[in-house]
Amino acid sequence: MESLLPVLNEIDSFMWGPPLITLLVGTGIFLTLRLRLLQVLHLPKALGLVLSAKSQGEGDVSSFKALCVALAATVGTGNIVGVATAVKVGGPGALFWMWMAAFFGMATKYAEGLLAVKYRTTDEKGEIAGGPMFYIRRGMGEKYRPLATFFAVATVLVAWLGIGTFPQVNAIVDSVEISFGVPKLATDILLTLLIAAITIGGLQSIAKVAGKVIPFMAALYVAVSLGLILMNLEAVPGAISLILESAFTGTAAAGGFAGSTIMIAMQNGIARGVFSNESGLGSAPIAAAAAKTKEPAEQGLVSMTGTFIDTIIICSMTGLALVLTGVWQGDAAGAAMTSAAFASAYGTVGSMLLTLSLVLFAFTTILGWNYYGERAVIYLAGAKGVLPYRLIFIALIASGAFLKLEAIWVLADIVNGLMAIPNLIALIALSGVVVAETESYLARRRTAEAAEPVQE
Repeated sequence: MESLLPVLNEIDSFMWGPPLITLLVGTGIFLTLRLRLLQVLHLPKALGLVLSAKSQGEGDVSSFKALCVALAATVGTGNIVGVATAVKVGGPGALFWMWMAAFFGMATKYAEGLLAVKYRTTDEKGEIAGGPMFYIRRGMGEKYRPLATFFAVATVLVAWLGIGTFPQVNAIVDSVEISFGVPKLATDILLTLLIAAITIGGLQSIAKVAGKVIPFMAALYVAVSLGLILMNLEAVPGAISLILESAFTGTAAAGGFAGSTIMIAMQNGIARGVFSNESGLGSAPIAAAAAKTKEPAEQGLVSMTGTFIDTIIICSMTGLALVLTGVWQGDAAGAAMTSAAFASAYGTVGSMLLTLSLVLFAFTTILGWNYYGERAVIYLAGAKGVLPYRLIFIALIASGAFLKLEAIWVLADIVNGLMAIPNLIALIALSGVVVAETESYLARRRTAEAAEPVQE
């Protein structure tokens, strides 16, 4: 497999270069224009719906729990390691381009959530089934069935070989060993048993855990990051200025950082932003389809907040911590770089809190991707494929701590990109449906609000 590495690297560089990034961001811009800046005008409503959406209509879990399952898969090592990598290679300006990717990605995520509910169906076990494979087939027509199958196969491969297993397991066992001195084998055994116990319970079990862990871990990370920002409050205007300046002028810095062009900042910021929030990859709509709601547009709004929370809030916290503390100019990279930023503010406790955040982020990502892969297997092979899929998934988690074959990581990267292509084609093809559904929903809302009695 190692002999294939140069070829795989070439494919990976091409795929995650200008073609796919242009398609991802271009789709977001296209949908933003067609939806008339919906992600700005209706963000307050969307954030309100996260907690107040009524669990009405068909579905397996509440809108909030569906969002938590989606966030479980997206809020992962990318928010800590990915942001550090982007800033290390692309300079502080990469953060600005990450924000841009998230801004347009919110429109993409809205369209994904809406279409997921509109075209969902029920599987042979009576559970809700939805996601890109269904809106491709039911929305675009049966002749596009091969495109739907292609997406489902790519999803299973990403769950097994990509985001769902190895990077997360490695992040957990390595960080726990470094911070707490726990042997990798012990962490790996405990992790495998926990994952097996939760995933065998299916969506209800995953949603229950995600519904409790996600709000806690996001609040913990934001609180710790906010504390660091408040300690360096006087430096915040300068940091923001540096981020904006670097986005358009490039950066040159001392230490381990060699210098960055605008193009490198743009490419790293956009690529890492998309990697973190998964807008356009087609993963989140699989969870969104299970929400108990009658309104596709409402679930679209709830789904949209996932990108806002993941990138605009959590990734920004990481990025500001790196710029404010100046660690981005040092020799550390990845998780070690973020750890150095937290340690500079909180000492050893800071490193431990970061490890706890990283472990929770990675753990929930494994749960979310296990569910995505399972739904794709049911689409491809029916309920009989679930047990073999789960056993392979658990075996890969068990071996993940000891697998460091570079070719596997590159292959996972490629498969990740393959998921996005059929999904983005469907989003562009069905954009008219998204616009019509949105206009219908907003018109009905205006009528309902106008009919409400005025409070004296």
